[in-house]
Parts: sequence; structure tokens; C-alpha cells
Amino acid sequence: MSRFLFLSLPLIGHVNPMAAVAAALLRRGHAVRWAGSESFLRPLLGEGADIHPIPLRAHRGQAERGLDATRTRWAGYIVPHAKATRKGVEAAVAAFAPDVLVVDQHAIAGAIVAHTHGLRWVSAAPTTMELTRPFRRALPGVEAWIHEQMAAAWTAAGQPGPPPHDLRFSPHGTIAFTAGGLAGDTSDVDGLHLVGPALAARTPDPDFPMDRLDPARKHVLVSMGTLSMDIAKDFYRRVDEALQPLGDRLQAIVVAPERTLESVADHVLVRHRVPLLDLLPHLHAVVSHGGLNTVSEALVHGVPLLIAPIKGDQALNAAAVQHAGAGLRVSFDHIRPDALRTRLLRLLDDPAWAAAARAEGGRLLAGGGAEAAATILESHHHD
Repeated sequence: MSRFLFLSLPLIGHVNPMAAVAAALLRRGHAVRWAGSESFLRPLLGEGADIHPIPLRAHRGQAERGLDATRTRWAGYIVPHAKATRKGVEAAVAAFAPDVLVVDQHAIAGAIVAHTHGLRWVSAAPTTMELTRPFRRALPGVEAWIHEQMAAAWTAAGQPGPPPHDLRFSPHGTIAFTAGGLAGDTSDVDGLHLVGPALAARTPDPDFPMDRLDPARKHVLVSMGTLSMDIAKDFYRRVDEALQPLGDRLQAIVVAPERTLESVADHVLVRHRVPLLDLLPHLHAVVSHGGLNTVSEALVHGVPLLIAPIKGDQALNAAAVQHAGAGLRVSFDHIRPDALRTRLLRLLDDPAWAAAARAEGGRLLAGGGAEAAATILESHHHD
């Protein structure tokens, strides 16, 4: 039996795929502990999860776009999160004595602590943004600035000199929860394992009204991600207007905070959170910002996507989906309700979109998912 310590940013899209890998390791008889916020992790991981508590640094989401979002993400969140959690990670390592750390690419406190203690660690990439290294190629100044941010976190931890390498990529390897066309060009990343989406049963939502889904109508999910809800209000309004005339042929589930939509038709259900994996077998299309988890899970279930990317890797994911014929990309800022309606009906009325989604989903599943990731992690303890 080996001992694996998991460290993720407190973001649902980062925790879920890592949780699937942790569950696979537990089934194989290994010991797994998480270092992080008890209040955040417990609802996602369940009552049986072993959690070393570290106080949560609240994340307000990001209203910024483009390079401003990159600066805010690093200077305003990733580096402060590393400084705030490093001592907690140190304590978790001392208490649990892990054989291997599994570290979210952006939870760089884990990389620093692993180096400090000479521990084996593997990076986990929950998005595609870092894998294709767009700044390294097109905007080297931005890439250099990111390295300065990592160096600042390294120095703040009392480490001498610069970091020995890019803290986003472990020298022992990186597990990426993508594969196929969604992965893009990853030739700049050494030691990369493309395992595809890591899926596992999640904590059920007994309050979600599954009995309200009418089998005589098609079903559409609208979700713009937990970090973008503050800037997505106008997009939600346009989606709602696009959906209004379609009550005779579809039902929509909109994932948004209460009072996001002022007027909601009977065929539009607004929920703050939904059991996505339970819903996907009932869905015929997904309207999304293009986050990797949502995109991958939809494709694996053969559900085509209408993607309005906002920031980060979302544009890359949207381009890959459109290239595969598994969905369409639209403008988050400029798409009008009638155009939204037209494109959504294209996805619903032509089965070729769903067929392409199933094909791309098959390529994702070929990566092996959580079980493949668990095998990779096991190999690091035995090296």
C-alpha cells in the first residue's frame, strides 16, 4: 500500500477529476489524504474522505478578461494561495508522510513543499491552458512574468535562488485530464500523460427535480462556470430570450445564481448547482463557456456543445470542438438571442453534431481516465 497526498485549488472543476483519481487509488487499497479546506472539500468528496484541514482562502471569481485575467489569476490568487497554504501543506506532509504528492498545477505550494522535503510529486493539469504554452510562443514577456510570480512564491517560502524548474510541471510527470483533439499541441511539455477526463460518481443531489424532465421534449443545459457568473449576467439574459419561444420542443436547465434571470418561462429551470453527470444522459445539447470538464463530460456522453468562451483555455477548447464538428463557437459578448436560437436549433435538429460528439468522446475515453492516472501514480512509488 502507498500513501498519496492530494492538493488542489478550492475550485470544483479542479477537484472533481482529481477526486476520481483518488477514488481509483482507494479501490486499489492505497491510502489517500487531501490537504485543503474541510468546508469546501467535504461536500465534493463525501463523509468518508480523509482531509487534513487548511483554512480556505476565499476566491471571488474573476471579472477580468484576456491578459488582465492572467495577471489577476497569478498575482491575485495563485501566488497568495500558495503563501497562505504552504504551512498547512507542510503540516499535512508531516502528519501523513506521503509517498507521492498529487499537486494541482496551480496549487504551487505543493510543488514547493515537495522540493523542500525531497518528495516525489506529480502535477495534475485540470485545464489545457498551460499544456499548449500559448504565452511561451506568442507572448514571451507574459510567460517570463508568470515565472517571476512563481519565483516570488519560491522566495517567500525561504528557498534559495530561483525555482529549479517550472513549478507547474513536475520533473516526475504531469497528468492531464484531456486527450485527442482537445489536448492541442503539447509538444513543449515533457513527461506528459494525456489520460482524458477522469469521471467518477459524485455526491448525489436529492433535491434536483429529475421528475420534471419531460421525455417528449429535448433538454438543454446552460452553464457558464462558477468563476464567471458575475460577468455572465447579460449572456444569461440573451440565452433566456433565445429560449422563450421554444417551450413546445425543449426544456432548459440554467446553472446560475438566484435572481440572475428576471423572467423565467415554465420550460426554463434555474438552479445554482446541478448533478451534471446524472443529467448528461438526458441532455441533447449544452451551452457553455467551454471549461475543460464541462466540454469533456458532454463529449463523452455524445452531447454537442454551443460554446461562448470567456477566458483562459476556453477559446482553445471551443476551437477544438468546432473543428471536430461536435459543436459551434459563438461570441460571448456579441451573439444576439435570435442567432443563439438559430445555432442551438442547428445542434438539436441535425444528428451529425451528436455523432461527432460521440466520436470525439471516444477519443477522450481512450486515454484511460482515472484508472490510467492511478496506474501512473502507482508507478512513481515503485520507481
